[in-house]
Amino acid sequence: MIILVATITPVADHMDAVEAIFKELVPEVHQEEGCEMFALHRGKDCLVLIEKWTDADALKAHNSAESVQKLVRNLEGLIAAPAVIQRLEAVRSGDAAKGAL
Repeated sequence: MIILVATITPVADHMDAVEAIFKELVPEVHQEEGCEMFALHRGKDCLVLIEKWTDADALKAHNSAESVQKLVRNLEGLIAAPAVIQRLEAVRSGDAAKGAL
């Protein structure tokens, strides 16, 4: 299992436009093989995308999908800096159903 957290910082006054572009992509990604979670969240001045993939092959296929390439093109000029992407590993503790994604 692979968990990614991507933080995207839109250019000032473009939060709604960037959010709309991501929202258009989400249903497509949910249909991809190996996607267990692809959830967009809004912060004060950023968007946070939480992803969960079954394995590295599923993530690789996602990253090369036309929908992701379209996303990159559509976000051009709307993002203040490259996304900060963290690959996370669960530190299991407590209730197994509540202690990890």
